[in-house]
Amino acid sequence: MKELVDYCAFCQKPLYCLDGFFNGVHLEGGKSCCFECEELETRGGEVNEP
Repeated sequence: MKELVDYCAFCQKPLYCLDGFFNGVHLEGGKSCCFECEELETRGGEVNEP
Protein backbone atom coordinates (compact mmCIF):
# COMPACT_ATOMS: atom_id res chain seq x y z
CA MET A 1 0.00 0.00 0.00
CA LYS A 2 1.28 3.49 -0.91
CA GLU A 3 -0.12 6.52 0.94
CA LEU A 4 0.95 10.15 0.56
CA VAL A 5 1.97 11.46 3.99
CA ASP A 6 3.77 14.78 3.48
CA TYR A 7 6.10 16.75 1.21
CA CYS A 8 9.81 17.40 1.75
CA ALA A 9 10.28 20.72 3.57
CA PHE A 10 13.26 21.50 1.29
CA CYS A 11 12.61 20.19 -2.24
CA GLN A 12 8.83 19.54 -2.06
CA LYS A 13 9.22 15.90 -3.16
CA PRO A 14 6.16 13.83 -2.11
CA LEU A 15 6.84 11.51 0.84
CA TYR A 16 4.91 8.27 1.12
CA CYS A 17 4.18 5.56 3.63
CA LEU A 18 5.03 2.33 1.82
CA ASP A 19 3.56 -0.78 3.44
CA GLY A 20 3.87 0.81 6.90
CA PHE A 21 7.33 2.37 6.42
CA PHE A 22 7.78 6.13 6.02
CA ASN A 23 10.18 6.94 3.16
CA GLY A 24 11.51 10.14 4.72
CA VAL A 25 12.85 11.71 7.91
CA HIS A 26 10.80 13.48 10.58
CA LEU A 27 12.34 16.80 11.63
CA GLU A 28 11.81 19.03 14.63
CA GLY A 29 8.79 21.29 14.37
CA GLY A 30 6.61 18.68 12.68
CA LYS A 31 8.29 18.92 9.28
CA SER A 32 9.56 16.06 7.15
CA CYS A 33 12.25 15.75 4.50
CA CYS A 34 13.38 13.21 1.93
CA PHE A 35 16.47 11.09 2.46
CA GLU A 36 18.44 13.02 -0.18
CA CYS A 37 17.93 16.41 1.52
CA GLU A 38 18.62 14.93 4.96
CA GLU A 39 21.90 13.52 3.63
CA LEU A 40 22.92 16.92 2.24
CA GLU A 41 22.01 18.60 5.53
CA THR A 42 24.04 16.19 7.67
CA ARG A 43 27.07 16.54 5.35
CA GLY A 44 26.93 20.31 5.60
CA GLY A 45 25.70 20.85 2.08
CA GLU A 46 23.38 23.64 1.09
CA VAL A 47 19.72 22.78 1.31
CA ASN A 48 17.34 25.56 0.31
CA GLU A 49 14.34 25.83 2.59
CA PRO A 50 11.34 27.59 1.02
